[in-house]
Amino acid sequence: MEFFIKFLKFGIVGASGVIVDFGITWILKEWVKINRYAANSTGFFAAVISNYILNRIWTFHSHDAEVGIQFAKFLAVSAVGLAMNNALIYYFSEKRGLPFYLSKAVATGIVMIWNFGVNYLITFRA
Repeated sequence: MEFFIKFLKFGIVGASGVIVDFGITWILKEWVKINRYAANSTGFFAAVISNYILNRIWTFHSHDAEVGIQFAKFLAVSAVGLAMNNALIYYFSEKRGLPFYLSKAVATGIVMIWNFGVNYLITFRA
């Protein structure tokens, strides 16, 4: 049951991260007119920071004194997730013809499973 609760909380935190991610991506892509993958990466990393803080405090109740090391682990997991995210967006939007934001939503769901699993097993391991 504890695993399920953590997964649920991780999902809620992830949903807040999606708002940060999509919001920043949209502003940078549509208003600032930067490359879609650069906009995606910037939005993704802004969400990583907010997600780390919320997951550390609320989801995993971490009291690890090595915050820098823990954040580095979270960032490394997220960087792999970003590579997966961009590859999936490319695949769905460029190769399959899905709209960019639909591709981003599908990619985000897939990458969430990766992020939770590795963070649960490594980053926030008690």
